[in-house]
Amino acid sequence: MEWMPFYLFATVFLFLLAGYPVAFTLAGTALLFAGFGQMSGSFDSAFLEALPNRLYGIMTNQILIAVPLFVFMGVMLERSKIAEDLLETMARLFGRLRGGLGFSVILVGMLLAASTGIVGATVVTMGLLSLPTMLKRGYDPHISTGMICASGTLGQIIPPSIVLVLLGDVLSSAYQQAQLDMGIFSPETLSVGDLFVGALVPGLMLVALYLIYIAAIAYTRPNAMPSLEQNSDDDITPVLQAVMQSLLPPLFLIIAVLGSIIGGLATPTEAAAIGAVGAMLLAASKKQLTLENLREVMRSTTQVTSMVFMIFIGASLFSLVFRGYGGEELVQELLGDLAGGKYHALFIVMLVMFLLGFVLDFIEITFVVVPIVAPVLLVMDIDPVWLGIMIAINLQTSFLTPPFGFALFYLRGVAPAEIKTMQIYKGVIPFIIIQLIALGMLAYWPAIATWLPDQIN
Repeated sequence: MEWMPFYLFATVFLFLLAGYPVAFTLAGTALLFAGFGQMSGSFDSAFLEALPNRLYGIMTNQILIAVPLFVFMGVMLERSKIAEDLLETMARLFGRLRGGLGFSVILVGMLLAASTGIVGATVVTMGLLSLPTMLKRGYDPHISTGMICASGTLGQIIPPSIVLVLLGDVLSSAYQQAQLDMGIFSPETLSVGDLFVGALVPGLMLVALYLIYIAAIAYTRPNAMPSLEQNSDDDITPVLQAVMQSLLPPLFLIIAVLGSIIGGLATPTEAAAIGAVGAMLLAASKKQLTLENLREVMRSTTQVTSMVFMIFIGASLFSLVFRGYGGEELVQELLGDLAGGKYHALFIVMLVMFLLGFVLDFIEITFVVVPIVAPVLLVMDIDPVWLGIMIAINLQTSFLTPPFGFALFYLRGVAPAEIKTMQIYKGVIPFIIIQLIALGMLAYWPAIATWLPDQIN
């Protein structure tokens, strides 16, 4: 019976692979195992009595209010044609450079990531807008598809990321639990704002590595990334004016949201409300704030938010049953017995999360896997901000990795028929290597993630 927690985890995994809804799979499987355990006398039903308190905690958690607000902000910006204007003007600005359209895709993807925080929306938008243009201009299909997928997944790590909001809430509970287990009865807290600040430097570092790679390809393989033809009368001044007109509104919104959090002027929830209102004002300035668009945005926001919170409820029930079978003690024992100490344990956890990222969404991994392993790792004196950013970049890498990477599916759904799936797979491989390099740099130099939060705090 001591291996029952892993049988529970494996059963959930099999049901998810079979295509059953995540929230109901987590809750249903947990209840089945709890019923079996109660009949056999191996499970204490008192653990299930804690469920109402868990649900009440979810309902009254003010941090989680940021989820629907950030989703609303992202969907509204997606429908306000900001990406279309940015890509068009950026392409004109960098058009004289070889590989200039590639630079534009990465930079616009970075801005969309900081505006929407939703991977699927960014990949689909960039795929619809930029892929046909790049193919028309003679760009190599492998490089074009790789750039779009890579820039789209920046929404995993660049704040305000939905991943970081959810991860911050889960890690906060795990960090307090770890400190209590260590006998610290006045525990320090971890906020979503700490993760936002910690993700800024790693996110910008990743963008810089992408741009360096594109510049190297443009220099060594000029035919793969030709420059755009420019008219002789195409003056740079009106181009710069157009860029500023397209760039300033979303940039101001990003600064308002992140600046209010970093400066301590607003909580992530309050900043999310600022972002939602700001997105509506930007849509209104572009005459996109129609009743029809608002209805669609509200519908999409409700669907995504309902999915997130149903998974949260199912994961809460799963974690109670997992804990009732002694799952935490078993994981702690297995990771603690590994040779090489905490870094070896961290490597094993990261590898497992990377592999699970092929078949599970980041929400499922955040709510199911992180609460199990994070308290064990944090007891080993691992910095919670560093751990959170490592997990976020790790999941971002799995989003890109063939054959199951979600970003690849998103792009495949909107790519022209002449683009083969294998071209998309080959195109993302260099960017996967770049992300693994970034993950290695972060593992070797934790200060990349922890320096800025330490300075602000």
